Order: sequence, then C-alpha cells, then structure tokens
Amino acid sequence: MKKDFLYSQIAQNIAALIRSGVLKPGDKLPSIRTICQEQGISMNTAKRVYLELESKALVISRPQSGYFVTEGAYRQLPLPAASKPSEKDSRSIPDQLISKIYGGPARKGITLLSIGVPAPGLLPVAKLNKCLLKASRELKDSSIGYEPLAGSERLRQAIAKRSFMWGGRLSSDDIVTTNGGLNAISLCMQALTKSGDTIATESPLFSGILQLAQSLGLRVLELPTHPQTGVDIKALKSVVKNINLCLLVSNFSTPLGCCMPDEHKKEVVTLLEQHHVPLIEDDLYSDLYFGPSRPVSCKTFDKTGNVLWCGSVSKTLAPGYRVGWVAPGRYKEQVLRLKYVHMLANPTLTQEATALFLESGGYDLHLRKLRDTLYTNYLHYTNAIAAHFPEGTRISRPQGGLSLWVELRKGIDTVELYEQAIRQKISIAPGRMFTLQPQFDNCLRLSFGLPWSEQLQRKLQQLGRIACNL
Repeated sequence: MKKDFLYSQIAQNIAALIRSGVLKPGDKLPSIRTICQEQGISMNTAKRVYLELESKALVISRPQSGYFVTEGAYRQLPLPAASKPSEKDSRSIPDQLISKIYGGPARKGITLLSIGVPAPGLLPVAKLNKCLLKASRELKDSSIGYEPLAGSERLRQAIAKRSFMWGGRLSSDDIVTTNGGLNAISLCMQALTKSGDTIATESPLFSGILQLAQSLGLRVLELPTHPQTGVDIKALKSVVKNINLCLLVSNFSTPLGCCMPDEHKKEVVTLLEQHHVPLIEDDLYSDLYFGPSRPVSCKTFDKTGNVLWCGSVSKTLAPGYRVGWVAPGRYKEQVLRLKYVHMLANPTLTQEATALFLESGGYDLHLRKLRDTLYTNYLHYTNAIAAHFPEGTRISRPQGGLSLWVELRKGIDTVELYEQAIRQKISIAPGRMFTLQPQFDNCLRLSFGLPWSEQLQRKLQQLGRIACNL
C-alpha cells in the first residue's frame, strides 16, 4: 500500500470513529508510538495521520499530553426540514434581492459567503496560464477562427473520456460545448419548451435557474425535497402527467448539498421516459464529492437519450473561462440549431486550455486537493455554527459541493440578517432567493469555498451573534 494512501486511510478510520461517537470530544487518542506499533508504519507516517486530523479540526495536540478529540468535533446539529412547497405553480421571484446580493455591494473587503464558487487561491491559476500559452501556440490560426458548431473536438473528447468514470459511455459526438453551465441549461430549456409550459424542479433551487425559467415564460412547479436524498419521488409521480419538462441537480445541489441515491436516479429516469418528459440534469458539482468516489448521474441510467446532461468547470477549475457543455441525447439537433442562432461558436482559447489541463492529469490532482480543502472547510463551518449560532439552528450535511444550508428558528428573517451582516462586510445568501414561493424566510445558504482562516472564523462568530440578536 502506498504511503500516501496508508496515512490517509488511517486518518479516515479515526475520523469515522469520531463521527460515529465511538471517540467523544475530550477523549485521548493513541500516541504516535502506539499508532506506529499497531499499524506497522513509520513515525513520519503516524505524524501525518495526526496532522491530517488536526487540519480538519478533529483533534488537538496538547504539549506533554498527546492528542485529544476537539470539543467541537462533529457536533451535529439537526437536519433542516424537508421542503413543502405549494402544489400550485410558483410565480414570484425576488429579483431585487438577488440583484442586491450578487451585483450590489462592491466586493472589495467583503467576506463573500454568498458566492458559490471556490476562491481564486484554491484554483490552479499558474498551471492554467501555461495551458493558455501552449494552446495559443499549438492552434493553427492562433485561436482567432471560429470553432465547429458543436465546439472544440479536443475538449469534447476529454469530457467524453471522463464520462466513463461514472458510466456515461459518451463519445465526443454526443457533446455540445456551451458558455458555462447556465448557458447549457438555457439552450435545453429553449429547445424543449414554449411559453406557458410547466417545468418541475426541486425546492430550494439555484436562483439563476428560476430566473431563467421565468424569463422564458415557463410555469415552475417546485417539488418537496429532502436535504439528503433530494427530490421527493412520490411528489414527482403525482405531477408527471401535468409537466412538460423536469430539471434536477442530482449530485450535491445548491443550496441543500443533497445527493440523490442511485435507485432514485434510476427510478426518475424510467418514470420520465415512460411519460415522454425530458430531464435536464444539472451535474456541475459531481467532481466535488467528499466520499471515496464520484457518484453516478441520472445520465448513467439513460438508455433512450431522454436525459440532457449539463456540466461545466465553473465550480471546479475556472469560473471566468465560461466553459460548459451538454450531452443532449436525442435532442441534439434542436440544441445545435439554437446554439447557431444565439452563439454561433464558443471562445476557442479557453476551451483548448481546459482540454489541455484535463488531458495532462493536472485536473485530477487539483480536484483531490480541492475536495480535501472543501471538506475541511465544511467541518470548520459546522463547528463554528454549532458554537455561535442561535439555539434551534439546523444545518445540512452535504456529501460534496460548495454549499451549506442553514435553517434558523422561525421568526428570524434572513433578509434582515443580510442587511445587518453586510454592514459588517459579511455577505450571505438569504433562503428566499432559492424559491418562487413565500418560504425559506428563516434560511440561508453559506458557501464554504473560501480558504479557512482565523479571520473567517471570526466572521462566522460575528454572523452568529447578529443572528442571536435577531
């Protein structure tokens, strides 16, 4: 067994004992010498085990005494309640609130807990710049010509190769590149609907998708959603005859961070195919898993081309590159026609640079580091919220992604929380942004894509104090 894998595996086993409550806050852990003897490892490897656990705030070193489980380690708050939106279609989007939070305050000096992307310091900027230079040298026309309508062949080939990791079995011909993930979803919605049609979605859901649906004149039917398992299958069955389209974020959705079980994904794909309802699958968070492997997608179970699988590198690699894609299945021609009308072609250079990075193996190395950082951040956030937020607070337990959903006591208005927090240079995303219905007023989304620091910890403590005062 490789040393890197060995120390990480031992650390994971100890973390699992802490998580399950076998090791409790304050318990003393075996000494480094004992770990060496029991596991048959070197002193350096044993030290790496405890450094790994310390980085996740699970253990603390006390001079002359050893290592102990921290007092805040895995202090689990209750899960938020499953959503219960009205069975009627939704109509009201808080555009003014969304504009204020995403486009209002100048970002300089603001702690952006509201923006669901990794901070630039967590992204491989220097390596991407090298890929840009290499791409500009290798392209015949120095990237100033038009790409083929379907997009960069090199990028589509790289995406297709990665699909075998989750059973996608895609070829480059199955994929159409887009200007980011939301553009992929937009093309799919326009290709499959007309004004007045009904689209079923989970609730809560990313505000950008809700705004897009309303701008196209669609009726949005929000479905009950569990914070761990995703959309309620029974609720979807009850409305499937009355909808024209379904959109789901199958893995680590924002804001809940839930992940649909494999059997649910398979059941949804079968159900929608039987009723001839296309499924747009927004799958841009799947590479940010905290478990041992990437989860499969709804597209994995698609045998007829009824699933339009959308993705991008905006949440994992380069938000500003605007590199996205869709595997539209049997709807490819409709999507291509719309792309020709609205875009004609994608920017060449960023597509080629992304393809080079995917081909080099650098993407997987970057993802391993990013996932570890995000998981550690999630644990830090959880401990800070448990220690400083009001009594009765509930939080989600995402299995991946970038978002933490926080439910405060009824009566605490998170729009007011935002107004007070922004004066202290803290930006949050109130829950009302993620629905078209009058719900989630006492909820908020926090992004854990910022590097953890003492300053960030103080900001979360400050946010907790403001919430307590409310």
